[in-house]
Amino acid sequence: MHFPIVFRGAIRSAIVFSIPATFPLLAGGQSTDSPVTVLDKIEVVGRADDMLGTASTSSQGSVGYNELSQRPFLRRGELLEVIPGVVITQHSGSGKANQYYLRGFNLDHGTDLSVSLEGMPVNLPTNAHGQGYADINFLIPEFVQRVDFNKGPFYPEVGDFSAAGAADYHLFSELPNDFLTLGAGTYGYARVALGETLHRGGDATTLGFEAEHYDGPWTSPDNFHRYNLLARHVWNLSGGRLTVTALGYRGDWNSTDQIPLRAVGSGLIGRFGALDPSDGGNSRRASLNFEWLHGTDKEGWKLSGYAIAYHLDLFSNFTFYLDDPINGDQFNQHENRTILGGALTRNWSLQVGGMKVETQTGWQIRDDQIDVGLFHTVKRARLGVIRDDTVQELGTGAFTQTVWHVNDRLRLQAGGRVDWYNFDVTSDNPLNSGQRSDYIVSPKIGVVQQLGQKTELYGNAGFGFHSNDARGTVITVDPKTGDPAEAVPPLVRSRGIEAGIRTSAVKGLVSTVSVWALDLDSELVLSGDSGGTEASGATRRYGVELSNYYKVFPWLTFDLDLSFTHARYKDAGAADRVAESIGTVVTGGVTVSAEHGWHGSARLRYFGNQPLIEDNSVVAPASATVNLLLGYDWSRWQVSVELLNALNRQNYDIGYFYTSRLQGEPAAGVDDVHFHPAEPRMVRFNVTRKF
Repeated sequence: MHFPIVFRGAIRSAIVFSIPATFPLLAGGQSTDSPVTVLDKIEVVGRADDMLGTASTSSQGSVGYNELSQRPFLRRGELLEVIPGVVITQHSGSGKANQYYLRGFNLDHGTDLSVSLEGMPVNLPTNAHGQGYADINFLIPEFVQRVDFNKGPFYPEVGDFSAAGAADYHLFSELPNDFLTLGAGTYGYARVALGETLHRGGDATTLGFEAEHYDGPWTSPDNFHRYNLLARHVWNLSGGRLTVTALGYRGDWNSTDQIPLRAVGSGLIGRFGALDPSDGGNSRRASLNFEWLHGTDKEGWKLSGYAIAYHLDLFSNFTFYLDDPINGDQFNQHENRTILGGALTRNWSLQVGGMKVETQTGWQIRDDQIDVGLFHTVKRARLGVIRDDTVQELGTGAFTQTVWHVNDRLRLQAGGRVDWYNFDVTSDNPLNSGQRSDYIVSPKIGVVQQLGQKTELYGNAGFGFHSNDARGTVITVDPKTGDPAEAVPPLVRSRGIEAGIRTSAVKGLVSTVSVWALDLDSELVLSGDSGGTEASGATRRYGVELSNYYKVFPWLTFDLDLSFTHARYKDAGAADRVAESIGTVVTGGVTVSAEHGWHGSARLRYFGNQPLIEDNSVVAPASATVNLLLGYDWSRWQVSVELLNALNRQNYDIGYFYTSRLQGEPAAGVDDVHFHPAEPRMVRFNVTRKF
């Protein structure tokens, strides 16, 4: 295949031409009065950095661009799979937020996993499809400098949705190289991405564009189209810096949702077939955020703010003809949302009695104005309203943490946060309208003991929370049946403990071991698929994680991460399994890299079987996937080939057990396993020209 060469000027023209259409305020010129300074160069080592002396827990970490760029990826959500123990799957079309798994949670599309971009939240409370919905399709991988992650409710700066963990993405202030990348592959895959950093004095403007198409192996092609725009400017100021970032995303797709096992077994459809080919969706996201830093990240003030406009339409049919034998059960989840928010943080250190004391305090606020609805549809045409709501959700929180360096080997840390939420729901049914507010206090403590120069021990305990869907906090009647419905609490408490060790005693090897436990008071949620509440009891999860990153030579790296989790409902008797929780996760790989010449990566991801109902009588099978990447660099060119699901394993991406009805079946439906198959072996080629 011949790939055309686009020169530097064409890249600049293409990006600059595209930006004003979505972000007209960014199309203007710059002042020439700014002083000539030099932007700080930040080298991100990532997991090769042992973080000794700085980490608060054994499970905290960071993954840098070098590691991200050397991994084969099937889907955008797998940018989160670089976090040890995280599993990313999908049960629907390519444009939908992925399914996230961590520490025995099926996090759905983001509940209990906080995702942010440089402090700007990604999770969407009171979302049309799922509480905490976190869609990262708007990220362009080449612009991600690093992802910082932590696990457990031990970090005061992270509030809602962080019980299992949190991930914060950071973008390049200036690209390592201007680039143009073209990709092509099986199942209709095609991609173009380009980026350039422009310098003016000591400031830098980074611009980017991405377009992608993918059909997938499905009988009804996904026909997924993705478009991303990025514009980012950094001003170097006296004593600090100001960064402004604008992002735009559009995605449109068809989807093949999970299908009943009996439909495949009977030959009604194939493994990649669809029972309702009109399912699909579209999503739009535009954001503008700024961050002003006075001083440094460790000593100074940080002020940030953001504005986000978001749209989602999903068309799904999971039960087929169970509720409506004539028209079918397809439904439309619709949402338009505007988000305004910001944060103010202060970091400083003091010497107290010869002891170094570091303190961070901050305040965060977020306001969501949401139009959210659930409608009965057939072939995406609306037949009726299930529920239609206008929601205002306001949340604010203050946090603090202090670290006492008692001596060269011992650190003590204590802090916490207090959060207050107000929900105001106006429903099409006045019985489901109302206002509710709540607050919650979340203390955290920790201790770090250094053993020698290369090993640290950690102990942590803390309280956290997640918010529930605002509609569920004021509901009184089920919108489908009219039966009485029980409201859920606005905020749900979590409690966690963790002990661990981090060591780099062996040259080039960074290893961590974490033993943890986490309790949730309840997992009561409002189901975006039905419009009503679904109740589950209190849960307890505990487990152990082992993470190893071994840089044998500058050009050869091995990594191996293991996670084992025990997840159960408390006081539930014998039927106490947490459905769809993953007990065993193993990920690992080998990476060969050099500044020029051959590079490659081979990766394994394994996750064990999952109970699909509480008595463990129905399980989804274990899954093992191998992905390969091989490439060659020379001068300004790079070519690579990815072989995804190299062994062509017929895995489940996800499995559920529930009742559905096919045409001709009994009116009460049939209980069955419903699964979304993992995508088969595929090949993708990429060529990059650096400028």
